[in-house]
Amino acid sequence: PRAAARPDMLTDEPQRNITNTFAANGGRMYVDHAHPEYSAPETRDPFEAVAYDFAGDLLMRQAAQSASTERHQFEVFRNNADGKGAAWGSHENYLLRRDVDFDVVTALMLVHFATRQIYTGSGRVGLGERGERAGYQLSQRADYFHMKVGLQTTFDRPIVNTRDESHAPDEMRRLHVIVGDANRLEVPDVLKLGTTSMLLWVAEQASALDYDLTDELRSLSLLDSVAAMHTVSHDLTFDEPLALANGGSSTAWQLQVSLRGLVYEVASMVYGTDSLGEPVWPDSQTRSVMAMWQQALIDCASIRHAADDDERLAMTGEASRIEWLLKWQLLERMRRRIAGCGASSASGWDNPQVRALELRWASLAPENEAVFAKVRSRAERVVTDERIAAAATDAPADTRAWFRAAILHRFPTELRAISWTRITTVADGAGDSWTLDMRDPTRFTKDDTERQVEEASSAAQLIRSLGGICEHS
Repeated sequence: PRAAARPDMLTDEPQRNITNTFAANGGRMYVDHAHPEYSAPETRDPFEAVAYDFAGDLLMRQAAQSASTERHQFEVFRNNADGKGAAWGSHENYLLRRDVDFDVVTALMLVHFATRQIYTGSGRVGLGERGERAGYQLSQRADYFHMKVGLQTTFDRPIVNTRDESHAPDEMRRLHVIVGDANRLEVPDVLKLGTTSMLLWVAEQASALDYDLTDELRSLSLLDSVAAMHTVSHDLTFDEPLALANGGSSTAWQLQVSLRGLVYEVASMVYGTDSLGEPVWPDSQTRSVMAMWQQALIDCASIRHAADDDERLAMTGEASRIEWLLKWQLLERMRRRIAGCGASSASGWDNPQVRALELRWASLAPENEAVFAKVRSRAERVVTDERIAAAATDAPADTRAWFRAAILHRFPTELRAISWTRITTVADGAGDSWTLDMRDPTRFTKDDTERQVEEASSAAQLIRSLGGICEHS
């Protein structure tokens, strides 16, 4: 309940001393709980979302450089944990129909979020919130989750977060996801967004198809999702059995295969199949996500069946797509050099040099980028550097972010307030200001509003032409 939330959790309420600005690309940059944060603008497919996600690296690097002085140097890191107990998120947001049973969404996401780490994890040195135990794990976030479902995001973190500031029409809700890692590789970033989006689509379609998703989920539900989240992250072999609520057991890999099978089953009903039995996917992005999901599971199967760490060190193809493996290879080689032997050993993961190398992996500072740049050349790409650079300055053309960026660029001094869903002009001499309701993220696109933006002589005139409301003070 809202009444049970701490005031600082109510992010829609005015707060003191907020550093908050919208970027040229329609995204937002601000200070949240004493750390800088970037929110990418609204996008309509995971490949666009990834371009705008990594555009945030460029914007944050520029901010750090411009804020630095000779006496005070600022450095920004793309990671989730400091190894001393503090953690911060890399949140995802999905638009979802409100009439979908949230209990079904919860059951589906508990399985998915506990197991998708095998191909989306960015890797972390240390086990436990404070890295109390030496070791290496798949995910930077897993150890910080202690509840299945809840509203909070900064303590006793829940796997399924119930915050629902939808920033959308009443018939839609926002699924706010806080379990994901801050990936440096693009493939796991796409998979993180794409696979989750496909499973939420399944939940939306199930009721219309009279498809009993609840019954299907009974065979997949975990007995203890929190424990499973930790177990999966700590198990680099993918062999650890996870207890199921029905009394059986499964592995993270097998559960991911089953979840992908759900998508195929529902997609076959909705879209039909081709001569090979493949669903006739509606667009290239969906087709690509499903192919990448299959490849990720193949990669994980290869990792699972590797004879030993030496064989995993030689896996170049899999490491180009699985981030935690690529990082492990880099750190494992250093660990072996430190240990002074060629065989794998459990010692060395708490070595300060290993921890320092992991930190440099996450650094966005130009002088430290060489560490990640060296391995990035071996990583599979899904967006180009040119596309990422463009995403730092240009808003998505097919969402309301385009209009937000356009009016901010055209009439910056005539705006009194701007948010994800509303824009208000400053008051004129008569005390009139104009407010535009932009709750629908699929409206106010470039096609919808470019002509009005070009023809408008003022922000008030522009908002009037789009159906804005006059407010007198």
